[in-house]
Amino acid sequence: MTKLYPFVALLIGLAIGPAVNAQDNYEIQVYASPTVGKDTTMVELHSNFSFIGLPEEDGVISTNHQLRETIEITHGFTPWFEVGFYIFNCIGDMGRTNYVGSHIRPRVMAPQSWNWPVGASVSFEGGFVKDGYDPNTWSMEIRPIIDKQLGPVYLALNPVVDLSWVGADAGHGAVFAPDFKFSYQIGKVWAPGIEYYGSWGPFRKFDPLNEQQHQLFIAVDADFDPRWEFNAGYGFGLTNSIDKSIFKVILGRRFGGGKHAHALRGGPNTAFRY
Repeated sequence: MTKLYPFVALLIGLAIGPAVNAQDNYEIQVYASPTVGKDTTMVELHSNFSFIGLPEEDGVISTNHQLRETIEITHGFTPWFEVGFYIFNCIGDMGRTNYVGSHIRPRVMAPQSWNWPVGASVSFEGGFVKDGYDPNTWSMEIRPIIDKQLGPVYLALNPVVDLSWVGADAGHGAVFAPDFKFSYQIGKVWAPGIEYYGSWGPFRKFDPLNEQQHQLFIAVDADFDPRWEFNAGYGFGLTNSIDKSIFKVILGRRFGGGKHAHALRGGPNTAFRY
């Protein structure tokens, strides 16, 4: 247990220093609690397309008919500590491909030896995005992750806290942005369910309902092979401040590490034990 302390101290230091907010349209995912495992590398491609997006506003380009591609590479350094790196890209204006920005994401989880009744971990994701692609160019998210497998039912809660240092929300305080996932295992391969993504506004005073972000996905996870991860879904924007119609696909591949054994179902970055 004491071996966790240096990493926890490092992550707290990252949390209070400048970093970037997780881009919701580039990484649409509810996290499961387990890390990828020691000496294991996960490579993921996050793809999504907005059929009905937001118009250009305040110098931020329109998301309407925008295709986004994110490369995520995560490596496990111990059974409970990993670091992920993101490269954001979008294809929008006249079909041009643009590099948007990058994040780094260290994460620690509660080891199995603690015997907690739920899975638990926390990630700190920060970096930057280029001006014109997001109202906040330097920001950060702190993502606690709690999940539980109950027979065929899988539940995950990510009560995310967003912080911005440069951009429209700088100085507004911490923003509450909860994510939630429910899935139900059918057979050995498919686990359909729903995913919720929200941004309610600063903790000190939530935004008016019409300015909050609420999005609901009908999604499915597929387990064809323990080395591969697949998640896809169609999302509906429930308020006017988020894309109204969006489709996403996440495809991941594991390299190295030990033998994989299922424990929970959470899509990419899902619960595997080593």
